[in-house]
Amino acid sequence: MADTSAQFDEIARQCTDLFTKKAIDYGTAWHILRLPSLTDQIYIKAQRIRSLQETGVNKVGEGIIPEFIGIVNYSVMALIQLEVGVAETMDEMLPAEEAIRLYSLYLGKAKELMMNKNHDYGEAWRKMRISSLTDIILMKLLRIKQIEDNQGKTIVSEGLDANYYDMINYAMFALIRLVIEEEK
Repeated sequence: MADTSAQFDEIARQCTDLFTKKAIDYGTAWHILRLPSLTDQIYIKAQRIRSLQETGVNKVGEGIIPEFIGIVNYSVMALIQLEVGVAETMDEMLPAEEAIRLYSLYLGKAKELMMNKNHDYGEAWRKMRISSLTDIILMKLLRIKQIEDNQGKTIVSEGLDANYYDMINYAMFALIRLVIEEEK
């Protein structure tokens, strides 16, 4: 049986590496995005994955792996925004080092949640189709959009953070399957 924890860590290193390099190149310009804007960025990536899966036509050149990495990274950014809020001015922007620290913190929490759920569900995700993982991410996005439209209020449902964590983990499952298991 595969070592899910080690596989998660391997993919997390790739996601963190890209996040860190972009933080050096661009700073934390994303910190001015309101939560619905981050949600829409994730939606664009998930919709592109679905389009590529359905049509097989790729006119941009990047495949679905960078899009799943984008879902992970934008979802972590959203979790950071939930904690620290949106920067209104350049002076309020997170320093890159702090953003990277928070990124690692939230990705670590996502892994902990994934390991707990993985235990209870018996690694059922390994038998799922990548297209199903994409569809579940899209469903989570529609849930988030509804919660955002309701000003963050829910009656019985999980909040925004739970849905962002779930999207991180579904994207990580897809990446493990696409990057690590395809290499074998």
